[in-house]
Amino acid sequence: MPDYALLESFPTPSETPFVIEHIAEEFTSVCPVTGHPDFGVVNVTFQPGPPSAGGTCVELKSLKLYLQSFRSEGIYYEAVTNRIRDDLARLMSPAWMVVRTDWRGRGGIRSVIRATSGDVPTIWQK
Repeated sequence: MPDYALLESFPTPSETPFVIEHIAEEFTSVCPVTGHPDFGVVNVTFQPGPPSAGGTCVELKSLKLYLQSFRSEGIYYEAVTNRIRDDLARLMSPAWMVVRTDWRGRGGIRSVIRATSGDVPTIWQK
């Protein structure tokens, strides 16, 4: 089961706005219908809130362990993407965030899922 408790954060290091992009290229979960493994890339892009407002950033080792906790989970692509967005938004309260998952093709169909939080600038709505 995906485990929110694995996630850790640290205070945003700057009052000046900046954007962070984390890319996890070896994400794995399980198709809840077939039981076959699903392979994808998870891209998390966000603008942390300022430290004066309690803004935080996700600690990378904890993010890796959290993403690995999906490995044996029977879960649909859309649910994965929304769960990651919800958990990271809860952890960090970013100004905005985009979670994009790109899934390896199966049966000739590839899927890209996006879930957003906050007022995402147009340039990051890719």
